[in-house]
Parts: sequence; structure tokens; C-alpha cells
Amino acid sequence: MAMKNILALVVLVSILGVSVAIPSPNLDLSYYKSECRDAEEIVRKVTKEHVGPQKTLAAALLRMHFHDCFVRGCDASLLLKSPNNDAERDAIPNLSVRGYEVVDAAKSALEEKCPGVVSCADVLSLVARDAVVEIGGPWWSVPLGRRDGRISRKDEANLPSPFADIATLKKNFSDKGFTANELAVLSGAHTIGISTCGLVNPRIYNFTGNGDSDPAMNPSYVQELKQRCKPTDSTTTVDMDPGSVEKFDSHYFNAVSEKKGLFVSDSALLNDPETKLYIEKQAKLGGPTFNKDFADAMVKLGKLEVLTGNNGEIRAKCSVVN
Repeated sequence: MAMKNILALVVLVSILGVSVAIPSPNLDLSYYKSECRDAEEIVRKVTKEHVGPQKTLAAALLRMHFHDCFVRGCDASLLLKSPNNDAERDAIPNLSVRGYEVVDAAKSALEEKCPGVVSCADVLSLVARDAVVEIGGPWWSVPLGRRDGRISRKDEANLPSPFADIATLKKNFSDKGFTANELAVLSGAHTIGISTCGLVNPRIYNFTGNGDSDPAMNPSYVQELKQRCKPTDSTTTVDMDPGSVEKFDSHYFNAVSEKKGLFVSDSALLNDPETKLYIEKQAKLGGPTFNKDFADAMVKLGKLEVLTGNNGEIRAKCSVVN
């Protein structure tokens, strides 16, 4: 494609609010063109079949992709099972990860059409994108060619904590090559997230050990949460973006700006000038750039420490190494 055509394409997608990846040297937008031409369409169809009737799966699949990429890169190591319960999926932050059946179904469909060709890492990257699109979120191009890792260790699953302060969060993301602004952007994924009262109750009932609530939370929001979460309740679910949990939009930033962030890590975004500025801009103006920003950040996330070439393998089943 001539350079002027590339520039025209970039201008067009910027207007439409979607993101086109500029492929890294090791990933390619047309990677499966010759060996499995319909790969993306197969994954899209399976994802739609699952997420269409169960919208909350979109958040689960997006979270799965994030949790996979932040540990050992985007190598599908999170999908591996261990007979000793010592794989990534057995780590405490991953015990609530769900949606594996969607990835497995997409992989199974691909194996029928193109056996041994498409990696589980690529399937997970595509499923996350297609799940977001299914609930009205932005589309982004996914360069392909990742290979699957053979190692998955529970003790390596050091993921950003919902109880983290802003300094810790910025370091977590900086260590992976993300800016503070991108931390705020990716936190916007909480617009479709849910949690359980077990993670929320310490903030609203006993924040400092004296029976108090977190002063960083809007008092009226604390009362709303107490109506839903009783002190000993650890299983009832709570929307991370009240009133907009099934739609991917910028409403999360309105909630955070009003001190209605569900987690400590959400509220902490107001404690840094750069992340606070981004939140207030999106909240005040109705999220004018959020879709494009999020798409760009997801393209970057999908390239994190990928295995390519002769590294890794193409698993026949996503839960076990070959």
C-alpha cells in the first residue's frame, strides 16, 4: 500500500473512532491469510453466540485477556491447567476469571477448519476484541502471529490489585511500558465490570479498622452499596459502573469523578494529575476520545512480550501444552 493510502486510512479510522494497528515486525494483520483465511470470522461468530445472550461475559473476556498479557506477555499461559493447582489460573486474582468456555469453543471451531494453525494466544486476543464490539464498544485491528507459551506459574501472577494506591498502579503499568494516561484509559474497562461485595465491604464498613468507610468515596454511594452489601456478604455482585454495566461507554469516568469508584484503585486515579485530568476530561465532555484511546491501548496491550517465530507452540487444546 502506498504511503499516501496508509495516511488516508489512519485519518479515516481516527474520525470513526477505531484503531488500526501498525503491525510489529513479528505480528501481521494478514498472518492467517493463506493457512486459515476465515480465522477472524470464525472467532467472531463464536464470540457473538456466547456474548450476545450473556452480556456480562464481555467484561470477563476482556479481563481474561488483560490478566494473561500482564503475566509473561500475551501467550495464553493463563489458559493452562495444572494437576497441582499451581498454574496462573490458580492464583488468587485469577480464581474469579471466567469465560474460558468461549475461548475453548472458538479454538475448537478453528481446529475443525484449520487444525494446528491458530494459536490460543491469538484466539484470546480476538475474542476480547469481538466481545467488546458485541456490546457496543470500539473495534480495533488485531495483528496476529502470537504463539502459545508452555510455562504457567501461580507465583508469577503479580497483577495490579484493586486495593493499590496510585504510586503502585503507575509502577505496575510503567513496568509493562504503559504511561499514566494509558493506565487511566485501560481502567475505563471497568465500565462493564462487576465485583462481589467481598471486595467492597472493607471500604464501606471497616476501612481503617474503626468501623468507618473510605473517605475517598462519595457518602451517598457508600449508603447505596450498604443497601446491597451486608457486612458478612461476600458473594452478591455489584456493578463497577452503576447504571451502565452492560454498555461499553465512558460513563465510568463520570462515576470516578463523582467519587463513586468501586475499588481503591479506581478512586486512586484522582490522586495523580495526569490520570485525574484524563478522567475529568472524559467525564465533562462525554468521553470524546475514549473509544479511540481504548482501542489504541488494547492494540499495545496485545503486543506485550509476545512469542513468535520458533518460540512457544500452537496448542491443540488451550488448557494443556502439546
